[in-house]
Amino acid sequence: MAKTDTLTVDQQKLVQAWTESLPTVLNASDKAEVKADEADANVIWVHIATAGHSFYSFDFKCTYVDSREVKVELIDVERDGRNVDERTDTIQTMVDDYVRHIHECAQLLQAVTNR
Repeated sequence: MAKTDTLTVDQQKLVQAWTESLPTVLNASDKAEVKADEADANVIWVHIATAGHSFYSFDFKCTYVDSREVKVELIDVERDGRNVDERTDTIQTMVDDYVRHIHECAQLLQAVTNR
């Protein structure tokens, strides 16, 4: 049986929905930016900047596997504009936390994506 559950939402509407919803699942002091992938309508890019003294920023590629599920890939971690080793325990804990929040946001948006 073929899988037919595909994402059929206009990408700009999807980006707008993510832009509005993602801050509701993140820490209040974190800043998020969501962009469309110009080459793939099933992909959005999420940039999260942490607040406080750490000045970390994270870039994630989020690919819709179907209308409900996103595959989240960490692309880059920077601190104060410089690449950092994302294998440290501190960074891994933050990445895991953000990935969980991104999946949480995808769940919130099922009303938009699951049509």
